[in-house]
Amino acid sequence: MVDTASQMLLGSGLTVLSQPLMYVKVLVQVGYEPLPPTLGRNIFGRQVYQLPGLFAYAKHIMKIDGRAGLFKGLTPRLCSGAIGTIVHSKVLQHCQEADQVEDPGISPKESSSSLEQVVKETSQEMIARSAATLVTHPFHVITLRCMVQFIGRETKYSGVFSSFVTIYREEGILGFFAGLIPRLLGDILSLWLCNMLAYLINTYALENGVSTMTEMKSYSQAVTGFFASMLTYPFVLVSNLMAINSCGLAGGLPPYAPAYSSWLHCWSQLQGEGNMSRGNSLFFRKVPAGKRYVWEEKRFH
Repeated sequence: MVDTASQMLLGSGLTVLSQPLMYVKVLVQVGYEPLPPTLGRNIFGRQVYQLPGLFAYAKHIMKIDGRAGLFKGLTPRLCSGAIGTIVHSKVLQHCQEADQVEDPGISPKESSSSLEQVVKETSQEMIARSAATLVTHPFHVITLRCMVQFIGRETKYSGVFSSFVTIYREEGILGFFAGLIPRLLGDILSLWLCNMLAYLINTYALENGVSTMTEMKSYSQAVTGFFASMLTYPFVLVSNLMAINSCGLAGGLPPYAPAYSSWLHCWSQLQGEGNMSRGNSLFFRKVPAGKRYVWEEKRFH
């Protein structure tokens, strides 16, 4: 309980600190670009037209809604984090206890670098993460919709409880799980990629007996985690788009956003437009393709 409480406290602090970044990222993911491109330099020093980055985008939001505007959707996101931590901890503990019953001779704290042990631990973590994602996804949907309201200046999703009522009344139970499948697939794929790559690096690329090898092995987990998250980013993007698709908000309805029949349709259209990495970086951003943007609409009119 102490460990779980500590994780909840730490997670809540990180959530509050990262909320402005996630807010900007979600608006970029859905393709909302209110600011025109500017002439800048890319990482190679060449002059190119780029969309404004994180700080310019956040400044634009503050200009309209003030500093508090950067924290829209924070309450349901905090609820999601707290509930997810508890569910993850309980399910993982249950899996480990069940494993101890089957193999009483193995200590739960005993570390093993064997492939069998890595597969067993990854499977337990996958079950725990999937359970936490399933339980907290309704809060995730509400968080995204609270943020996307900035586009059309709506107030449809103004509170956690009222948002639950609105979704249930308009979309039924399935509305709470919009975008769940690509999110689950991305989480599972990312977890297995991260753990198996870390196992291969630690087993075959790093030799034992060197004083700094233990530290290097701990770093390899972070590196492979970053690499896995980059590879599975399209699942995150598609999941977020499906969570707000055709929900009654301007940011998820035509003509601003297309109506997707399924997450596979969304994936296919983004891939065809070359927008599978949209929102992955908030710096050195090229102009996304496939739609007319806000600054173009203003210039057109």
